[in-house]
Amino acid sequence: MKKRKYIFGSLIFCLFIISCQNETKEEVAAVEKEEASGYPITPVNIQHVQLTDEFWLPWIQKVQERTIEYAIEKCEEEGRFDNFLIAGGKMDGSVRGVMPFDDSDVYKIIEGASNSLISSPNPKLETLLDSLVGIIKIGQEPDGYLTTWRTINPAKPPAAWVEVKEGKRWESLDTSHELYNAGHMYEAAVVHYKATGKRNFLDIAIKNADLMVEIFGDSEGKIAAVPGHQIIETGLIKLYEVTGKEDYLDLAKYFLDNRGNPDNHELFGAYSQDHVPVVHQEEVVGHAVRAVYMYAAMTDIAAMKNDLAYLNAVDKLWDNMVSNKMYITGGIGARHDQESFGENYELPNLTAYNETCASIGDVYWNHRLHNMTGDVKYFDVIERTLYNGLISGISLDGTHFFYPNALESDGKYEFNQGAATRKSWFDCSCCPTNMVRFVPAIPGLIYSKSDDTVFVNLYASNEATIDLPAQSIKLNMETNYPWDGKVSITLQESETADFKLKLRVPGWVRNEVLPSKLYHYRNEISTPITLKINGENRKVEINDGYLVLNGSEVVGKSIELAFPMEVRLAETSGKVTENQGKLALEYGPIVYAIEEVDNKNGFDTISISSNADFLVKKEEDVLEGVNTISAENFKAIPYYAWSNRGIGKMKVWLPEENTKQTN
Repeated sequence: MKKRKYIFGSLIFCLFIISCQNETKEEVAAVEKEEASGYPITPVNIQHVQLTDEFWLPWIQKVQERTIEYAIEKCEEEGRFDNFLIAGGKMDGSVRGVMPFDDSDVYKIIEGASNSLISSPNPKLETLLDSLVGIIKIGQEPDGYLTTWRTINPAKPPAAWVEVKEGKRWESLDTSHELYNAGHMYEAAVVHYKATGKRNFLDIAIKNADLMVEIFGDSEGKIAAVPGHQIIETGLIKLYEVTGKEDYLDLAKYFLDNRGNPDNHELFGAYSQDHVPVVHQEEVVGHAVRAVYMYAAMTDIAAMKNDLAYLNAVDKLWDNMVSNKMYITGGIGARHDQESFGENYELPNLTAYNETCASIGDVYWNHRLHNMTGDVKYFDVIERTLYNGLISGISLDGTHFFYPNALESDGKYEFNQGAATRKSWFDCSCCPTNMVRFVPAIPGLIYSKSDDTVFVNLYASNEATIDLPAQSIKLNMETNYPWDGKVSITLQESETADFKLKLRVPGWVRNEVLPSKLYHYRNEISTPITLKINGENRKVEINDGYLVLNGSEVVGKSIELAFPMEVRLAETSGKVTENQGKLALEYGPIVYAIEEVDNKNGFDTISISSNADFLVKKEEDVLEGVNTISAENFKAIPYYAWSNRGIGKMKVWLPEENTKQTN
């Protein structure tokens, strides 16, 4: 890996010196409690997965080497760090920035950089994080409160839509983002603690969380309320997992239990999923990011509290989303208006919102659902989202971003955060910093484990050590996925082999676009999966979406898998009027699009034939090396890579030849 360069701006460096003067030199003690989790399946930590993959490793390096530094520079330019200093009296001035949740961008950068430290220790980066944590500590009030804009000037929020009445804390939780900021802080602090062993950030978070426990609830003297924008719930649960403090778990459940409860607070409405109690919600509605963050927390409660009402609710919500409201790219949130889900089967292409943060939140939710059930369908959604509607949110140079991820562009259509071209930054910079926190953690999705089972969820070259209660398993995976379907896995010899290895057969191999009837393939795969152990052909039996092998069959041996990869034509349910008479191209897990730069002549008249002869070609000099798909009248590229060569038109869904359009 190339040596990373981190630029210490004069401001940050000076603040590092200031913060170090206030930090004890004593090495911090470990958290006393082991992690508490109600999940029967747990991810294999990224610390134990050494990625060597030619697809995902460059993405992670890009974020580590470019995007983290770029985001820090942008936050410094726009005053994100200044706000903590002004709040703490170390700098004069008024609130910098325009959003009440600007603090959260700093937390997300720390989380992403901490994930980077777990997989790739870097003393200079760790020192930089110490300086950022020192800055945050300066902005925290003595009782633990931490939202800089309200500390600086509670009567003058940075955004006009934040309600101010008397200038008190917590008076406008639907718009103030005080609890949202806290949630991102908790999540980041936990990851930072795991990466460094230091309590400096964790103690800031705990002090704030203890204040929340003191302030909110139904007891006399407490405030009965819920957050407008969810995420404090999952943050509190993560704090509970590392501290064992039940108060945090209980407060998270309190916030969830009281959504939709008019006896608790004046309801915020469906936009904030605060229209009916969460256990009675059956349709995904409102702001998509808020929704999936809440559903992730509900899944935590279902697992940790063995709460069947919560489990039934998340099952219904997931089914509604995947069956009615998910794009073929895995994107969610159809409407620009309120960044929200639309009605069932409302899936426009040109105006599709599909916020990058929503895709990230959806992966977090589906990962939890898999940890609870082991059902293959959740990783089918994760894989489709990862390779398509999620990484589309960041450019190949790591410094330009999509906030919405449309499925069509006329080369000029703009709304809110832009649609036709990637932006270098946003006033609302939640998506770039969310990519920073998410991408370095991708290796943690590859494997999961239970007491006697290893799940291979995603295919990427790596070396991993997976510790089960009775044994440690070392394995090596080599593959050129997603560009071809060959996978080689070698397991080292071990003293015992009392485990099962479950290899996920991707949904696209099983002829499922999504685990629902929303889309289907026009053409099924024509060749079978092949499986060899030490070069010997084995019968392929798919059990609930997995190839299940006993440890005794594979320890000390090599496994060779070949998933057949062919150009696929996908079409949409007749209930989605936008896509009638249209087809989309896929190859393996990748959704394709045509872009004007490759199809300069007659772009708007390009159509697709189900009988076309397609040529799949790896082009190393195109978009950092991709498989392209060509037919007689067009050339297609992976959807995630569009808008990296200038502004132009783009389409995912193409009219089928000789098919009359119905929309």
